[in-house]
Amino acid sequence: MINFSSYSFRGKKVLVRVDFNVPLNKETFEITDDKRIRAAAPTLLHILENGGSLILMSHLGRPKEGPEEKSSLKHILSGIEKVMGRPVKFSNDCIGENAKNLASSLEPGEILLLENVRFYKEETKGDMDFAKQLSLLGDCYVNDAFGTAHRAHASTTQIATFFPNDKMAGYLMAAEIESAKKVMQDTKRPFTAIVGGAKVSDKVLIVENLLNVADHIIIGGGMAYTFFKAQGGKIGNSLCEDERLETCIQIMKRAKERGVQIHLPMDSITADEFSPTANTQLVESSAIQDGWMGLDIGPSSQASFAKVIEESKTVLWNGPMGVFEMDAFSSGTKAVAEAIAKATSNGAFTLIGGGDSAAAVQKFGFATQVSYVSTGGGALLEYFEGKVLPGIEAVEN
Repeated sequence: MINFSSYSFRGKKVLVRVDFNVPLNKETFEITDDKRIRAAAPTLLHILENGGSLILMSHLGRPKEGPEEKSSLKHILSGIEKVMGRPVKFSNDCIGENAKNLASSLEPGEILLLENVRFYKEETKGDMDFAKQLSLLGDCYVNDAFGTAHRAHASTTQIATFFPNDKMAGYLMAAEIESAKKVMQDTKRPFTAIVGGAKVSDKVLIVENLLNVADHIIIGGGMAYTFFKAQGGKIGNSLCEDERLETCIQIMKRAKERGVQIHLPMDSITADEFSPTANTQLVESSAIQDGWMGLDIGPSSQASFAKVIEESKTVLWNGPMGVFEMDAFSSGTKAVAEAIAKATSNGAFTLIGGGDSAAAVQKFGFATQVSYVSTGGGALLEYFEGKVLPGIEAVEN
């Protein structure tokens, strides 16, 4: 793969695929969290400081029928200008005459933002002709959008074909890959994987792959109750996937065969309804009465999980321990975040796997006290499932 740091960008128009799919206020379309823009800034500044100009490609939202107001990248223009500290030009299309004219007149040090690539259905279909039209705007291609690396889309994968000797990964993409490899390939032991969230089906592939490398797997969130039911426990109205009961039994069996310790929450904070003002009680996780549901792990689970985490040298976290968005059910997720921060200070490498886990460390103030917070939830999951990510493969080969 071409080395981004040593590549000469002088005088070149650089097509950069970024992931600026940032959350917007529904009424005013203002950015409510710009961390994805800030995460890409080192890559973009390096290109500008080395004599290149930037042509930025991104998607925003999930437009299905062509252009739509709420998904226009014009809404994030001022946010990019704020992070980059310079003006940004905008093309109301990502291909066509307006894009061509603005790109061709771009001077070194200038930035052009193209309109949402997903306004064209050809983008998500990985259409080669659409990718070619995008490629004609620049002299070289940089993919720094790890969050979309698992999608074989025109601007993330096919476009690289047109730059056989001038395609590379940016700093953010490289950091994401390096962090993931530290967990799965350069593992320091003991290695603890923490897997949470609502459904076993969402995480079954990652858990099965982690059985090959982890020493401990902590399971929390709604998915834990499918494991308890599989073992004959009573889970009341807690989340459960009955069609995954056998899957849970097989995971426990394989873990035992491989010497991997599975840790389930011994106690749960339960509620009589899914509400921040529900009545709550603390019970054993396998003895939840009818009409009640587990919405967080209890204090005994928090303590035992924290001990395992703090004694680890590698930690991966993907998925919350409960409904952390509600204060009444946030203590378990917060306790895990705190334990990961302590493990980091003890010298462990700790990777937060995007999505809800990233939101949680941010909410509880631990984002700067862990080794790395991934920007790509879905992409990272697929990497840990052992899948080849097309966006990475396209710039590596």
